[in-house]
Amino acid sequence: MTVPNNATRAAAPATTPAATTPAFWLPTMLALLGGFLLWLGWPVHPAALATVLLVAWVPYLKLEQLLTQRGASGWKVWRYSYLLLLLWNLFATYWVSYSTLWGGITAVVANAALMSLPLTAFRLTKKHFGPRLGYASLPVFWIAFEQLHLHWFLTWPWLTLGNGFAQANQWVQWYEYTGFLGGSLWMWVVNLLAFFSIRNEKSKIENQTIENSESRPFLIFNSSFLILCLLSIILPIGLSYYIGSSYQEKGEAVEVLAVQPNIDPYNEKFEGGSRFVSYDEQLTRLLTLTEQSLTPSTKLVLWPETSLDETYFEATFNGYPKVQRLRSWLAQHPGLDLITGLTSVQQYGPDKAKASPTARFREDLGYYDIFNAAVHLPGPGQFYHKSRLVPGVEGVPPWLSMFVIDLGGTAGGLGSQDERTVYQTATPALKVAPVICYESVYGDFVNQYAQNGATLIGIITNDGWWSDSPGHLQHLQYATLRAIETRRDVARSANTGISGFINQKGEITQQTGWWVPAVSRATVHLNTEQTFYVKYGELLGPACQMLAVLLLLLTAVRAVLQRQTKQPEMA
Repeated sequence: MTVPNNATRAAAPATTPAATTPAFWLPTMLALLGGFLLWLGWPVHPAALATVLLVAWVPYLKLEQLLTQRGASGWKVWRYSYLLLLLWNLFATYWVSYSTLWGGITAVVANAALMSLPLTAFRLTKKHFGPRLGYASLPVFWIAFEQLHLHWFLTWPWLTLGNGFAQANQWVQWYEYTGFLGGSLWMWVVNLLAFFSIRNEKSKIENQTIENSESRPFLIFNSSFLILCLLSIILPIGLSYYIGSSYQEKGEAVEVLAVQPNIDPYNEKFEGGSRFVSYDEQLTRLLTLTEQSLTPSTKLVLWPETSLDETYFEATFNGYPKVQRLRSWLAQHPGLDLITGLTSVQQYGPDKAKASPTARFREDLGYYDIFNAAVHLPGPGQFYHKSRLVPGVEGVPPWLSMFVIDLGGTAGGLGSQDERTVYQTATPALKVAPVICYESVYGDFVNQYAQNGATLIGIITNDGWWSDSPGHLQHLQYATLRAIETRRDVARSANTGISGFINQKGEITQQTGWWVPAVSRATVHLNTEQTFYVKYGELLGPACQMLAVLLLLLTAVRAVLQRQTKQPEMA
């Protein structure tokens, strides 16, 4: 049977601009571009490149829009999104693999997968409620995820978006109000407005018109959104410069030493290393470096994480010869306080009911915990137990113990504590927050020290595991954000670098070189006032989590209702 000419024309696919859609490789190029831009703007590139972060998510937004218009499956959209996230994680945190190749691979692959969850939630919301609510939900889901990533057992907040402005912290002096999650919100708002700015001039945020034809030019600007985008950049930065220029260092001034012994963590520091330096000699190095820079005005000395790495039982701490040696040395310097890192053990006896959830058992010891700890001398020896543990190294659930990454010293399933200890020194105004290594990445966590009265943030760390990579530099820069959030000076003692001092505006006032023995001495100010962020804590993260739960519930209900509506139509 011959089909009439007009029917043939009606049945044939119409020739539309969609027939000339971008080549199939465009989603891949957008994913590559997005991953590259997020890396390019991330610390520790020059501060001006942080501007890139304000448009770095536009390729993802265009990618998601493009694939949605093509009718791509959710799985296909996820694959391209995951590629972007994987590349960003790889470029920004490849240095984790310097300590262990498989650990580094796992961190990159797993974290990228976790990051894809808020993007998936955004797509589902957009699918069932349309673009208006969909795009509005994206910052909510992302910040809710970041808040979760700050608190669960696989916590790895290194790439929290607000950290991206650490190198350009003069733009985010308002973190004293919002904390670093405020930076995450700012980044998403600007990126969304930038994305809307390059839509077709007829585009509106309406369900029927926001999904423009992908055949329209990519770089046609919408003047209204462009103005909003520029204002969303200029106003927060202008406010930040105003806050920063008017802020004055507050509090009593005291002199502090931060010691960097530079003991190779791979070969010298721990027993079993190829050039192991005896613990007695390590202590001698620390004392010698300290004596060389000590003055009669010095009130506090900071030594790095695990400076005393032999296992010290807390109950008998004062009986150890090295501790007695330290006390004798401190007695020669009245009014001087020392905070040092160590590995400590707390015993609970044979009764499991008295032990902590992380306690181990040995016949001759009973139940006991091992801690990555700090101790304050010359007092009775007040211990602080590191409480934000590195996942896969220190914080390991029993069912993951086989995958522990051993970085020397004690690894796997360490104990922790619930409260944030503040050390009161012989100088009444000098109250020190002992922040151990990875803990300094957590804004709301460090906040708690200031809430408990800390007037100085003392970071002790060992960043030698990552070699001469961006890792130790990023770690230093993130500490500048903690200074802004709390308006507290930061003294930083690192085993192999970088040690130094940060003032209350987040400016690095002194820093040592990397992989050199050194001592940094500075006068710090002891602020007792509480910022809005310190006083009220993290507000943005929990608020976004509540909104995210509500949005997910509404999306699930909407999806069920839409499915039920379609079934009768199909029948």
